[in-house]
Amino acid sequence: MSTTRAKGTATRSRRPTRPVTTDFAETTIATPSSYPAIPGADWRRIDLHLHTPASIDYQEPRVSPLQILQQAENRKLDIIAFTDHNSVRGYAEMWREIEDLELLEHLNRLQPVESERLAEYRRLLGKVLVLPGFEFTATFGFHILAIFPEGTSIRLMEHLLMSMNVSEDRFGSGEVGATTDVLKAYEILADNGALVIGAHVNSTHGVAMQGLRFGGQTKIAYTQDSNLHALEVTDLALGDHRRSTARFFSGGKSEYPRRMHCIQGSDAHRLVRDPARDTNLGVGDRATEVLLTDVSFASLKALFASDEFDRTRPFVDRSEVVEHVLRARSEGNAQGHAFHESYTTKRAGTSTIVKEIVGMANADGGTIYVGASPFEKRPIVGVEDEAAARAELERDIAEKVVPPLDVSFSSFQLDQKTIVSITVLPGPDRPYAYGGDAILIRVNGETTSASRDQIVSMVRAAAEQRAVTAESPIPALPATVGSTQVLGSTESEQETEGATISASRARIAPPSRSSSRTTSAVATPKATMSAVTTAPPAQQAVVPAIAATNPDQAPDLIMEDADPDPV
Repeated sequence: MSTTRAKGTATRSRRPTRPVTTDFAETTIATPSSYPAIPGADWRRIDLHLHTPASIDYQEPRVSPLQILQQAENRKLDIIAFTDHNSVRGYAEMWREIEDLELLEHLNRLQPVESERLAEYRRLLGKVLVLPGFEFTATFGFHILAIFPEGTSIRLMEHLLMSMNVSEDRFGSGEVGATTDVLKAYEILADNGALVIGAHVNSTHGVAMQGLRFGGQTKIAYTQDSNLHALEVTDLALGDHRRSTARFFSGGKSEYPRRMHCIQGSDAHRLVRDPARDTNLGVGDRATEVLLTDVSFASLKALFASDEFDRTRPFVDRSEVVEHVLRARSEGNAQGHAFHESYTTKRAGTSTIVKEIVGMANADGGTIYVGASPFEKRPIVGVEDEAAARAELERDIAEKVVPPLDVSFSSFQLDQKTIVSITVLPGPDRPYAYGGDAILIRVNGETTSASRDQIVSMVRAAAEQRAVTAESPIPALPATVGSTQVLGSTESEQETEGATISASRARIAPPSRSSSRTTSAVATPKATMSAVTTAPPAQQAVVPAIAATNPDQAPDLIMEDADPDPV
């Protein structure tokens, strides 16, 4: 006797749109006026780099796909992707559980707890679009995100992995030995409909090849290939700062003429941020906002195939911004931050702030907050004309700081007042001088004249940096966006994807496949990079010096916008 299988129902509901804003409820690094107004489009929050326990280095093996969906809802994500290391098992297991629950429902054997679980899946899948995919490890250990349309079959994705020389017993592992060259992988994935993104390109295992003593034409090819749709970076919140990866790939270099879309992802290997290690991110901790007309893979891919670069921006959680600035304000002026109620005074003009900038650039960098006193009991005064303040400060920095120095401006709302923040990184051309002759330095929270020994140390440090800048990685700094550190500008670049769900469909539809099961990943002990151990001797001589440890422990790197790569 045959049984007809019935599916449950789920409707992708139309949620109230979230307006573009920089008010107290949500804070981004730029003002709404700098972004386009597209009829029918809304800013959607995405995190396209999430791992599940199907990755053998996932830190919480008991976490379920349902819990990941619940956390995605908590973080107000609209689109997520399950991108396990060389595996789609996590995505397949989610659909296997849903299918099992729906079968029990059809047979009237569903227990109350199971009924609640199925209802929760249906509710969440009506709010969050889950895309399938994987994080592929190419030859020499470079990581590539491949994200597929809703409904892509499990069999197709696993076939692609095996066609790129990932054996079934290595599904879920980031260490897979010699597989397929980066450029060939781009081509194979793009030909099969994937959205192809270079994973954490400015960090370990990234195709931007930071910190490697070779590259040249290879780096150009890996980051400019026509089959590559976007780059995932860890310093997107730095915006247009001269040392940001997005600026490096903005199309302004003759060797890198193609401007690349840049996004950020959490690369989460756990559900929530590790309380013992703030850089170990959870779901949605490093999200991107994209301006889309509808929530779908097609809209997302169309955006990254376009030249509309102003429809992408990093997202910064307001609560983290405010919490950080309030904590900094409670400390008063300190080595890494300073507060000023006004950007200008009648007697000194902007000189006080510009001198602070010089002192921070000659030291360890820092952030200056304009519009608030360092004394937390004083009311927030804010900056009435943000554009005028920024223009005057930028002009005076350009005129009075020698040699030229780049800083980053951003703003946020605190007590309904605008606070302007100025992020200063340690300058690559130290020492810097105010007015051409006053060499200042930040020491113990105060800006003072530098001593002879301090000036000598600056000169030596700058000379050493210039000598290796084209070769060595640049360690990530606690770059601030608005008032908060860029969470996920991390010491740990965690190696961290479709269900057909549309507003017009009335059931949960799993991806097509010949079987509802998928090959289980074999939990293989972590080892050093297989590319190093399995490559022929001739290749081993040029294998990138990528850390032979857990890729989650890789430091972030910031692109240096200095001399172009040698050709």
